[in-house]
Amino acid sequence: MSDLFWLSDAQMARLTRYFPKSHGKSRVDDRRVLSGIIFINCNGLRWRDAPTAHGPHKTLYNRWKRWSNKGVFARMMAGLAAEHGEENTVMIDATYLKAHRTATSSGVKKGGRGRLIGRTKGGMNTKLHAICDSEGRPLNLFVTAGQVSDYIGARAVLSSLPDVDWLLGDRGYDADWFREALKDKRIRACIPGRKQRKKTVRYNRRRYKRRNRIEIMFGRLKDWRRVATRYDRCPKVFLSAIA
Repeated sequence: MSDLFWLSDAQMARLTRYFPKSHGKSRVDDRRVLSGIIFINCNGLRWRDAPTAHGPHKTLYNRWKRWSNKGVFARMMAGLAAEHGEENTVMIDATYLKAHRTATSSGVKKGGRGRLIGRTKGGMNTKLHAICDSEGRPLNLFVTAGQVSDYIGARAVLSSLPDVDWLLGDRGYDADWFREALKDKRIRACIPGRKQRKKTVRYNRRRYKRRNRIEIMFGRLKDWRRVATRYDRCPKVFLSAIA
């Protein structure tokens, strides 16, 4: 039992305010159920393989699906990220997450809405776009199909960028419109130019080295096996695992 994960009192205190109110019959132990959900997502287990100490696996799965569909986990992420207090630097990047065959068994859900899975050179993937602060803590996360360009991700997060001095990004974000948009928001871009540019783009190389913190953030996220490999068909449920 000591090898299992359990949320601490301090962690529960920060999360409880985001829990939906129970109507009628009270919920079973929130700490036990959420700790079990985290254990499953971290270790990449099937729900039926959940440790008995965390309760019936059907209880864990039903809570996971119900709260994912209601956006509870996404609200937790957004609420905690809103407390960042970052004023100097944010970083933008994207990474590929491999889609398992259970997630790709049907390309389109009923109703015609896609699952945000696309074919790339590496196979079937989902792409995670992220903004993080100077300490490598995620501020904004969203997923697209694997073949979607970094430009699309940059356009999507532009309006939600915090009021900071610098934005660090790799060559994938080198676009004149993006630089102009950052300038309008009074954010200085530290983005190297693409090799095919006729005119060399100057950028702060020393500051750019700090961009490794968002790569470290992705690495830590991928330590969670149900994030590194996408098993969930529903993109909303998969984003809940990331959040």
